[in-house]
Amino acid sequence: MGKIVTIASLLTIYTPLLGWTTVGWILGRLLPATMPARLGQFLFWVGVPVSIVAFLRHVSLSASLWIAPAVAWAAMLLGGGLAWWISQRSCASPATTAPQAKNLLSLHQSTLSRPTQGSFLLSSMLGNTGYIGYPVALALVGQQYFAWALFYDLLGSTPGAYGLGVAIAARFGGETRPQRWQAIQAMVKNPALWSFGIGLTCRDRPLPAPLEQSLRGFAWGVVALSLVLIGMRLSQLSTFKRIKPALYSLSIKMLLVPLALGFALWMLGVNGLVYRAILLQMAMPPAFATLVIAEAYELDQELTVTTLVAGCLGLVVMLPLWLWLSSILGLPNPPN
Repeated sequence: MGKIVTIASLLTIYTPLLGWTTVGWILGRLLPATMPARLGQFLFWVGVPVSIVAFLRHVSLSASLWIAPAVAWAAMLLGGGLAWWISQRSCASPATTAPQAKNLLSLHQSTLSRPTQGSFLLSSMLGNTGYIGYPVALALVGQQYFAWALFYDLLGSTPGAYGLGVAIAARFGGETRPQRWQAIQAMVKNPALWSFGIGLTCRDRPLPAPLEQSLRGFAWGVVALSLVLIGMRLSQLSTFKRIKPALYSLSIKMLLVPLALGFALWMLGVNGLVYRAILLQMAMPPAFATLVIAEAYELDQELTVTTLVAGCLGLVVMLPLWLWLSSILGLPNPPN
């Protein structure tokens, strides 16, 4: 029975995930190069904020929701710590680095300049818990538990990217150094954060049935458009040169961190669909915000692009693992 449920769950997410992303990739090849930016602006300012309000309608809130952003910050710090350790060992002088360590890391000293280290850190820390995380969560945990995915993204990943992520980029970036207040201003102006507050406040306010249905239909349309946008952006990414450091970064972001913190959550008694929602958000591929930050702060854009492409492909392969793991560790509390 569990196997049937898992296959059904995979089909539930793979069909729209691959289908709409493929549509976006094709459109990205056919339409003008400015279309992804225009669609992104629409989703950023209108689509995603309205969909957040819609999906928060009548959602059940719990005191345990604080776990989601706490885990998000723990995941970012753990990913950054592991990436920092690897980058420092890789950049150590040959005289002080053991042969076993060099064989294990296999990252050549010249590949880890300061901009490369910055991109390596960001890709190991920041996940796409919005444009990809939202559709995955809605398909695999349902709207009832979608609040955990929202809290993870809007109180964890978003401030992490434009706060901690920008601080790291400013340290490792090139000569172009935008003012830090610009990052704070961008985070404060993020309409998703404002709609998150509005949605929580008005989630139980009655609405006419036609308006309720229209709001929900619009929200599901935004989910599809988000996947289309991912495909359109992927169609514009052509470089695939930094594969070795990208694979190390993705191993940290999409494997080691979810495994370590997923086991910790299980030991703390987190289970069920709450466990699955948080685990899936931890396992998301690197965020497109890493490319935005890399471009603004003159980091290693080739490494960033490679991790984005490989991460999206890796998600298709890794989803069965996380569904299987959540079906086992998501059971009731572990034995004493």
